[in-house]
Amino acid sequence: MDGYYGHIEDVDISLFRGAYVINDIYLNKVDSASKEQTDFFKCANIDLSIEWSALFNGSIVGELAFDSPNLIFTKDVVEISDVAQDTSTFKKLLDGFMPLKVNRVDVNNGQLNYVDNTTDPKVDVSLNDLEVVALNLTNVTEGDSVLPATITAHATVYEGTLDFNMKLDAMADYTTFDLNAELKNTNLALLNDFFKAYGKFDVTGGQFGLYTEMATKEGKFIGYVKPFIEDLDVIGEEDRNDAVLFRLWEHVVAVAGVVLQNQKTDQVATKVEIEGAFKNPKIKKLDAVWEVLRNAFIKALLPTVDNEITINSVKKVGTDKNKNRNDKSSSSKKKWIRKKKK
Repeated sequence: MDGYYGHIEDVDISLFRGAYVINDIYLNKVDSASKEQTDFFKCANIDLSIEWSALFNGSIVGELAFDSPNLIFTKDVVEISDVAQDTSTFKKLLDGFMPLKVNRVDVNNGQLNYVDNTTDPKVDVSLNDLEVVALNLTNVTEGDSVLPATITAHATVYEGTLDFNMKLDAMADYTTFDLNAELKNTNLALLNDFFKAYGKFDVTGGQFGLYTEMATKEGKFIGYVKPFIEDLDVIGEEDRNDAVLFRLWEHVVAVAGVVLQNQKTDQVATKVEIEGAFKNPKIKKLDAVWEVLRNAFIKALLPTVDNEITINSVKKVGTDKNKNRNDKSSSSKKKWIRKKKK
């Protein structure tokens, strides 16, 4: 991998089960000028083996098991725009480790980090205790399902929990999946370094949640994202010694939170609908603003997945707009016919 330096401490071979284990592997990003290394990936053990259960379905495929992996994205070292390329290259590296097509992936006690050393304070946010199970990635067991593979994940995020569920066809020509995920009860006060660095304020209390559903098929996608903030408290006694401008900005943020808060539930929320094609995605920004105001003054959104998006929903992308155009065209045609008769 260009721009990286890696090391493996040891390799154990288990011939009786058709497997080998890579011990204590790490991969660092190398600065092209200074040659300094920055952590990118490390893992205690990677177990690569034959998936014996797939033999009963007539397929010889492999499975990967990661024990305590840690993936770290560092701003200005591993740029967000390069993440897709880095991930693709890393996948090719793993493909080189495994001579068989991978049908199952397990992750135990994983961690994801985003680090920004350029800010004051330094930002280091993480997702911990990550458990992932990905099954049937090569469609060994197809059956009648349009989406034969599954990926489930669970993690902890600052006293909150993340649950992720996806059904997909990993062998399809186009990205094809149906997913839902929910993040609940994240303690906002534990993210104050993030808020100070990027928002120039901190909070003394509040919980964050996010609920989403998304489906893609034949290059189109449809879905929504619902973020929630409950019991937000920006101003506290510990803010008395803050700089004047810092305190002033915190009061502005606090007032905004009160204005956009549903008074019955102490909740700030919105629902952003997403629909379009991968070549021309569109997020309805005005709809997001409207939903915030509607939640504040009319009703509260329920903090839960709506269970309204499925793989069949993708077929409807753009349909309503075409229908409206057809209706308008038909209406204009009828008016022209009536005018001609007169």
